[in-house]
Amino acid sequence: MSGNGAFVPRSDRHNARTPLLARDAIAALVVTTMVVGYARRPSVLSRATVPSGPPAAAARAPAGGDTAVAVVVAERKIVAERPAPATFVENANVKPIYFDFDRYDIRPEDARTMEADAAWLKSNNVLILVEGQCDERGTDDYNLALGDRRARATMSYLAALGIATNRMSTVSYGKERPVCTEHGEACWALNRRAHIVVKPRG
Repeated sequence: MSGNGAFVPRSDRHNARTPLLARDAIAALVVTTMVVGYARRPSVLSRATVPSGPPAAAARAPAGGDTAVAVVVAERKIVAERPAPATFVENANVKPIYFDFDRYDIRPEDARTMEADAAWLKSNNVLILVEGQCDERGTDDYNLALGDRRARATMSYLAALGIATNRMSTVSYGKERPVCTEHGEACWALNRRAHIVVKPRG
């Protein structure tokens, strides 16, 4: 019976409820799909977990996936293990090498210097710090990067000559520690160098 007192057949009442039932079924299907979809979405933190890294480092890393977190942890580990530069000293038996402007490749004359350096380093049980340095031209950031490449190139060359890599570390000072403060090529050439300092091992 309808609201105005008229009799409504059962089939008509069933037809009236059909759109409501269809709407409820569609809504339930949408909710189920959303729940299943979110359940299957991978967790960024679980994928990017680095077992050897400190939890704090992973928490502060940008949400860039595995690589971003791994790089942050790896860099912090390297810095933590690097010996303090202040504990190293010059040794007259180990000579610096020099570089052309804006370059970090080892020149033939400096390769001979490094061969003599390597011969002394092999017979003395010391740790080695290679300091990369630049002249005053260029920005601070650019020279820090160039100094790092010079230090690493020098370390790689020493490794090729038989010096164990676990004895060596590098640091870049860019243009922060000039050995000559005049403004000219003769002075700049002295500042474009890889300076090798040592300390007793153990």
